[in-house]
Amino acid sequence: MSSDERRTGVPPRWSALLLGVLLPGVVLGATGIPHAAAAAPAAAEVTRAALDPALVAGRGATVAFLEQEAEHAATNGTVIGPDRTAYTLPAEASGRSAVTLDPGEWVEFTLPRAANAITVRYSIPDAPNGGGITAPLTVGTGHSARTMTLTSQYSWLYNQYPFTNEPQADLLHPDWWITECQCVPAATTPAPVITKPFRPAHFYDEQRLLLGRTYRAGDKIRLTARSVPTTIDLLDSEFVGLPKVDLTGVNVLLFGADPTGRRDSATAIERAITFARKAKRKVYLPPGVFQVNRHIVVDDVTITGAGNWYTIIKGREVALDVPDPDGSVHTGVGFYGRSAAEGGSRNVHLSGFAIQGDVRERIDTDQVNGVGGAMSDSTIDGLYIQHTKVGLWFDGPMSNTKVTNNVIVDQIADGLNFHTGVTGSLVRNNFVRNTGDDALAMWAEKTTNTGNTFDRNTIQSPTLANGIAIYGGRDTTVSNNLIADPVREGSALHAGTRFGAEPFTGFLRFTNNTTVRAGTFELNWRIGLGAIWLYSLQGSFDADVRVTGDHYLDSTYNAIMLVAEWGVKDLYSIDDIKFKDIRVDGTGTSVLSARAGGSASFENVDARNVGAVGVNNCGRFGFPATGSEFGLTDLGGNDGGWLAPFVPNTITCDDRPPVVAPPAPSKW
Repeated sequence: MSSDERRTGVPPRWSALLLGVLLPGVVLGATGIPHAAAAAPAAAEVTRAALDPALVAGRGATVAFLEQEAEHAATNGTVIGPDRTAYTLPAEASGRSAVTLDPGEWVEFTLPRAANAITVRYSIPDAPNGGGITAPLTVGTGHSARTMTLTSQYSWLYNQYPFTNEPQADLLHPDWWITECQCVPAATTPAPVITKPFRPAHFYDEQRLLLGRTYRAGDKIRLTARSVPTTIDLLDSEFVGLPKVDLTGVNVLLFGADPTGRRDSATAIERAITFARKAKRKVYLPPGVFQVNRHIVVDDVTITGAGNWYTIIKGREVALDVPDPDGSVHTGVGFYGRSAAEGGSRNVHLSGFAIQGDVRERIDTDQVNGVGGAMSDSTIDGLYIQHTKVGLWFDGPMSNTKVTNNVIVDQIADGLNFHTGVTGSLVRNNFVRNTGDDALAMWAEKTTNTGNTFDRNTIQSPTLANGIAIYGGRDTTVSNNLIADPVREGSALHAGTRFGAEPFTGFLRFTNNTTVRAGTFELNWRIGLGAIWLYSLQGSFDADVRVTGDHYLDSTYNAIMLVAEWGVKDLYSIDDIKFKDIRVDGTGTSVLSARAGGSASFENVDARNVGAVGVNNCGRFGFPATGSEFGLTDLGGNDGGWLAPFVPNTITCDDRPPVVAPPAPSKW
């Protein structure tokens, strides 16, 4: 969850945004550091989170596709990056690098195994006044060439929270402190000059394509830009099986649903649901594109599709004539349980279809999520959710819901949020990429969350906030996840006493997670975060917090940060945090940065390729003669020499040391 609306700050590191005329009609682009393209590789190079899969084995989701980075493929285009500076194309790319193609240029991938379907992650420029453009991309296979129509209509946000689609907009909040001028623009004379577009972000989108036949391992897929500069981040390839057929299910076609997408099918689907509930049968969504432009309310029903490549529920965002009581000013496609105030829904099972929305701007009051409401004793499995505000936002109280094996991409805000009184629920084996806020979050607002688990999920390139964020709650587990490339104002793993959440109680476990290229630069505080960071803003950490078995790879700044907000640093503490069996492979600065009162213990925490002092210990910034207000306990086995010199509480406070980029991670 982002907290832009409350933040003050000072200037970040900037890399140049090169904005210019690309075509007649003018479109806008963002770039990082260009490099000459690499020579063609000898064979297909498969990665996970842009790393050798062996380095992240056992972590993250098991998925049907294989990832190939464009910068490792053959190309006559320009490799951009690596660069982790926010507001640039490389920073939001997987691995912080991509390939930009001018019209006529290409990038060519060698298939690592048989495939009949691809996903292309790309960025094309915005329109001069925002709103996006479309542009063709040729997909050549050696046997044929097809055209994929790319769009930037769901990309390119600008300005301050909650952002805008208008590149030339003035500051949304001139009365806020901004880092670029170290000032409050509305209260500054002479008024600062604000470069426009201001803070462009959310550059990428992705598109899927069934190839129409199966290609063998070793065959080539060539992507050629045709009309505008086109940045290719990666290609995912997979073999998609035949559509699933359920002859026992209630087929929505029999109730008038239109599989061509020309007519609205919401009412027909609802009629099928009503019939299926009475007959105690499933609802079957056959192959096709079904237009749905509002919520379908589900309760005590099973809805299955032919597979998320074949059954697509797609809708437009619709402006409401009168705002809803919850503040929504739009509606759109989504499957919603009944609200908790109405008793919620139970026994809802959704599987095997895609939900594609039409959300292009962030309006936090809008209920335009792919899945929403309250659902207990329910399952969400095998969905593909794209272009909604939040993939799945649950407003409890609710219990015993399992969210498994889904792909959640290109969201304006969160990927999934367990909000308010969610208990005994599981999120496992989901793939989440390109969210505009926390990819996976638990937010215990007003009513605490209890006994929930995020396990074996893969998260890539959240453009704002965190990969996984836990805001209060009791008995929470975050385990076996893979989180890569957070961009700004957050990091990979986070727990915070903030946003009005209930306190942390019972236990909080971070176990066997791997982070990659995390530990971002906090643009407002102007310091580096940790790959994992704990933050006290509205209370202390009083739960039993244990971090065990995590791997922090290639952290831009710190591996671990424990921090209290400056205004409450003498009120709240982060106490008795236990770190055990951790591997830290590469930090730009320290292994640990402590900017709070409290304590932590360390056992078998091994570190190498550390860019600065092993421990940056500022405590509460009182700097007493007795040492820092944050105490360190060495329980042994902490290899790499990073800890022992600073035990128990040596003050080593330098928040902004020079950053030393570490070598690439390698086998331990």
